[in-house]
Amino acid sequence: MISDSISYILFFMTEEFLHYLWQYRLYSTQLTLVTGEPVFVLHPGILNRDSGPDFFNARVKIGSTLWAGNVEIHVLASDWERHRHQHDRAYENVILHVVYRNDRVIETQNGILIPVLELKDSLDKDSWQQYLKFMGSRSWIPCESTFGLVESVVRTAWLDRLLVERLERKAAQVERSLNLSANDWNQAFYRLLARNMGFKLNNDAFEILSSSISYQCLWRHAENRFQTEALVFGQAGMLEEPFKDDYHKALANEYSFLRQKYSLKAMDAHIWKFMRIHPSNFPTIRLSQFASIVHITQGLLLDLIEIQSPDQLHKMLDIEAADYWKTHYRFGHQVKEHSCRLGKTAIQLLMINFFTPFLFIYSKKLGNEKMNRQAFEMLQIIEGEDNAITRRWKSMGMKGSSGAETQALLELKSNYCDRKRCLSCGIGISLLRMKDQVESS
Repeated sequence: MISDSISYILFFMTEEFLHYLWQYRLYSTQLTLVTGEPVFVLHPGILNRDSGPDFFNARVKIGSTLWAGNVEIHVLASDWERHRHQHDRAYENVILHVVYRNDRVIETQNGILIPVLELKDSLDKDSWQQYLKFMGSRSWIPCESTFGLVESVVRTAWLDRLLVERLERKAAQVERSLNLSANDWNQAFYRLLARNMGFKLNNDAFEILSSSISYQCLWRHAENRFQTEALVFGQAGMLEEPFKDDYHKALANEYSFLRQKYSLKAMDAHIWKFMRIHPSNFPTIRLSQFASIVHITQGLLLDLIEIQSPDQLHKMLDIEAADYWKTHYRFGHQVKEHSCRLGKTAIQLLMINFFTPFLFIYSKKLGNEKMNRQAFEMLQIIEGEDNAITRRWKSMGMKGSSGAETQALLELKSNYCDRKRCLSCGIGISLLRMKDQVESS
């Protein structure tokens, strides 16, 4: 029979927590195998985040014998068979099976018994209780009440790492675009710029647009702003009858000729989203601004990467939609004159979320360390994002004054705090290891 306390712990126990205990040696120093031999952990090994055993190159002394090899960790010993390790030769060289509870005798494919270390009577109870508090927290972040206890040097080091993680994750998007573009960097840049011009709600629609017409086609007409706009709005599916006014009809007439010339097929206009969007962010305005960027760069979009400073890039992107959009948000609906510039906030978001990640992966592919450093330096100079999440971090003492800081804080919230990955978080681990201070707070 399993005691009530063990059943309770088993219900909440995770392999991730056992990994944490093993990695940081938060267990009784007097360890013994289930067969009675004493165990001394000389080195827990290196945590493996890919397939295969959980820890590589551990060094463990069992009795008088020193073993070096891999360690596998499970909540229950029977998880070995549940995960089908008995059919995987990658687990043949496991020297130790660490479990919370040993509920079954496990053998390798060759019929060899694997040494088993059971931790149910040896785990650090304080760490366990603090971990449960994190997992059960309903606060904005699991450690909201204790976050301030973490030393600034720990937070800074962790945020620096998160910035790299976020850039590398966004680099995967660049890789995907590059693959879809047959390794044409200009086409990949064009596709990603278009997607980011959607500013979240219309990202997918802009990506469909960029897939429907190549940058080479736009490049041929980049000198002519009106033709560029006709191609963009035509491919967006917004130049169909009935025409709303003379400008709408003029664009449609121009597009009709170009569509036949290049055998183009327009996308469905219903894909574009207007609901619950501020008029300045309507897709009509963004489409015209996108056409303006193609026009001012003469189609050579990748040249923007050569710009050396955020100020230069900001000036380059400080463009306006066509004059028609100064008095319109949609075709045929005239309104009071307003600005139709891309805007400081929009430029800032493009620089943070598109240009610097693109520069990061582009420089890595070229092996250009100077350009790679430039990506990080630009993020340090660019003003940080201002949104609900960054404002909440600011209330907790995390100012996020630069693009680098806000990117790291957004990564922390979305990829760690929201998913309660406290045991993979430098801040969470720091709090778990300073449990005495946490308990008294």
